[in-house]
Amino acid sequence: MKLCRLPLPTSSPFKPFHTAAVSILEDHLTPASAATLSSHLSPPPESPASSVSKLTTLISATQSVGGAAQIHAHLAKCGLSCGPPFRHHLLSLYSRCRSPESARKLFDEFPDPDHISWSALISAYSNNGLGREALLSFRKMRSLGVRSNEFTLPSVLKACSVSSDFIAGTQVHAFVIVTGFESDVFVANTLVVMYANFGLLLDSKRLFDGITDRNSVSWNGLLAGCVRNERFEEAVSLFQEMVMDGMRPNEFGFSCILNACTGSQDLSCGRAVHGYLTRLGYHSDSFTTNALVDMYAKLGNTKAAAMVFGKIARPDIVSWNSFIAGCVLHGHDSRALALLVEMKASGMVPNVFTLSSVLKACAGTRMLDLGMQIHGNLIKAGSDSDSFVGVGLVDMYAKCNCLDDAMKAFYLIPEQDLISWNALISGCSHSGSDDEALACFSKMRREGLNFNRTTLSAVLKSTASLQAITVTKQVHGLATRAGFLSDPHVVNGLVDAYGKCSCLEETGRVFEECQSGDVVAFTSLITAHSQSGQGEEAIKVFCEMLNQDLKPDSFVCSSLLNACASLSAYEQGKQIHVHVLKMGFMYDVFAGNALVNMYAKCGSVEDATLAFSEIPERGIVSWSAMIGGLAQHGHGKKALDLFSKMLDEGLYPNHITLTSVLCACNHAGLIDEAKQYFDLMEEMYGVQRTQEHYACMIDLLGRAGRLNEAMELVHCMPFEANAAVWGALLGASRVHGNIELGKQAAEMLFALEPEKSGTHVLLANMYASAGMWDNVAKVRRLMKDSRVKKEPAMSWVEMKDKIYTFIVGDRSHDRTAEIYAKLEELGDLMRKAGYVPMVETDLHDVEPGEKEVLLSHHSEKLAVAFALISTPAGVPIRVKKNLRVCRDCHTAFKFICKIVSTEIILRDINRFHHFKDGACSCGDYW
Repeated sequence: MKLCRLPLPTSSPFKPFHTAAVSILEDHLTPASAATLSSHLSPPPESPASSVSKLTTLISATQSVGGAAQIHAHLAKCGLSCGPPFRHHLLSLYSRCRSPESARKLFDEFPDPDHISWSALISAYSNNGLGREALLSFRKMRSLGVRSNEFTLPSVLKACSVSSDFIAGTQVHAFVIVTGFESDVFVANTLVVMYANFGLLLDSKRLFDGITDRNSVSWNGLLAGCVRNERFEEAVSLFQEMVMDGMRPNEFGFSCILNACTGSQDLSCGRAVHGYLTRLGYHSDSFTTNALVDMYAKLGNTKAAAMVFGKIARPDIVSWNSFIAGCVLHGHDSRALALLVEMKASGMVPNVFTLSSVLKACAGTRMLDLGMQIHGNLIKAGSDSDSFVGVGLVDMYAKCNCLDDAMKAFYLIPEQDLISWNALISGCSHSGSDDEALACFSKMRREGLNFNRTTLSAVLKSTASLQAITVTKQVHGLATRAGFLSDPHVVNGLVDAYGKCSCLEETGRVFEECQSGDVVAFTSLITAHSQSGQGEEAIKVFCEMLNQDLKPDSFVCSSLLNACASLSAYEQGKQIHVHVLKMGFMYDVFAGNALVNMYAKCGSVEDATLAFSEIPERGIVSWSAMIGGLAQHGHGKKALDLFSKMLDEGLYPNHITLTSVLCACNHAGLIDEAKQYFDLMEEMYGVQRTQEHYACMIDLLGRAGRLNEAMELVHCMPFEANAAVWGALLGASRVHGNIELGKQAAEMLFALEPEKSGTHVLLANMYASAGMWDNVAKVRRLMKDSRVKKEPAMSWVEMKDKIYTFIVGDRSHDRTAEIYAKLEELGDLMRKAGYVPMVETDLHDVEPGEKEVLLSHHSEKLAVAFALISTPAGVPIRVKKNLRVCRDCHTAFKFICKIVSTEIILRDINRFHHFKDGACSCGDYW
């Protein structure tokens, strides 16, 4: 860009400098700045004073250290650099170009620095984060007897904030009072900011109230203090007071209030501010529009963020960074990467903040290759050791399970501070490397670093995953001593960790004592009860949450749906479904997956299929849930068809999906297909075979009577067979009457799970089926001698939003008489239809007549009888049992469903049984 040349008299001392300065500025000014300066330089000056003014304008326009150095050199050649006014302008120029060391060198050349020079030097240090140097300069200035003025003191007070030196701040404040500058609005405004920076908002407000002639800077200083101290509601109230007081907000005020809306997550307030600033004409101001983009993006409204961003004529680096960071924050990682491409196409060069966000997007999308390319470019540019970028690299490598690379990136950071440690610990925790996360936390503590809520939240996530109750209690103790039990993030982490460790008493105590009471805390408590099988308690907590007028989010609804799934609470699940619809969570993938799971586990494959079809973006979890649901209900061929469709859509299965596929083959008797999937699991899908996969195949072969092949597979396993494998073999042996194999399997189970009564029951039933009553007696004696207590059988049935529980021979129900009358009626009808009680399945040492009575009073029969007297004829009955359904009940339900013309859906510990028209969906193998 060429500048209009300014003609000067031949005798002017400024002529050589003017010519050189203009040449330098042509290299460093933007086109817009150059055009502005050209307009200033058009008329010829009439005096040296006018030339000084023009040259001062030139100095003010340069933006680079190189340009500043060249201007300085030419001024020095002309003998002008150490005289007023240029020395003060040069000091300010070096400060603006972020070169305080150059400012100091220039200052040291001054023979007699006055108060203006000292003020400029102190300002250069303060503005560039060198608070300690600024304070030392102020002390030196005072010792030399140079007086301070209203321009010196604000820089000194800022230096106190920058260096976190509160004592120095109070001393300077005292000096302000002694020298009478407290009434100066510039000094008073800086005091307001300083006290707010030290977290003393009450003192800051008191000083603010004492300012008689407040200006916009006064209001903005207190507003920024409220936001910095996370007092967002106070910031909103203060902004309203400011407007009511007649003070027109400027772009900085709007930025502060938008940040307050972001911090309080108050989107409606943010929209109102957006409307107000538009009416005042600030919608085209770059500072304000950047704050708007940042707010909308961070609050998850990417559509509004894109709209504001699209109206910015020339988005600067802050605009791009705000939009990209907001997308990453809310998991829109692909959108963030697309924005990076657009940014580079526009000619804007990403900076370290951009690349830090992009690295997080790479971690979120598991695009390790792209992350490594960015890392390579950073190394070429020499920016890989930047602490901000270093944290992004650590986060990316850790979350992509490249812990060695994460460690290398971590140790390349010049100073490992709390932020970098948190990135490493959080990355390990997020990627499932929980032992490494805890080891890093221990090492960090040994090195003497403190921790914050981010550290504790990540560590508690790992203790929860590991179900490490001892470490959880230790972290609880640390949090208590450090005063973090008032922090909702830490409290929620503790509730979640204790819940996953099945310490529900501690979970409830932390929840009650800490009184966090936010949506996340309720979600953690609901999830804890749900995962511990206490679905009724989970629903009670949800009701309490609604009573407190808290709005459930999609995670709460997901946890509740899982609670309903664990109880087979179909009706209550449907009510939660209504909440999901009302709150607009149908497009949320977590809620959608939970709905599929809930309906499948409540016995309604039709509803599960419908919920699956409504999930907008089906991931592997969605497909796995639906395939598993079909498999559990015996729809093997439908499950395999769905699996093929999933592959056609380009999704690859994980180990859970393939477990469901093998189960589907099992229920459909598709041995060849199962073998194919099992054999090609690693080669075709990259999934290593687990104990669960082997157990499925062994169960499948056992069900088909191919017990020799099943045992060959046991011997070929690359690890020791677990209880699931031997349990499958015991079940198959019972069905096919292979006494020797059944005995071997039972002995292995006695060693692996000596406390489980199910093994004794299955073994005894196998002996009973073979008429080996002496062996049955031996098993009963073994149970007694080993003090193994048979797990009490329990059944649940849902009626009118309430879960009813039954145990064998239960007489605690209000309608007991009607229930037993119905059982007697059904017993008579079944006998007429050919039913014979299977008394050999009962192991009690009583007469056959008593055994018949005991069998007729099993918990699942009581639940079905209660459902029949409580629901209209023909309505499907859904019952859940905590153990495997016994053979007598299984046979009885085939008779009952035909007699009453009603489908009975029974969910036992293994699978679903749909009894309809005298048959069961399991084909009498379970």
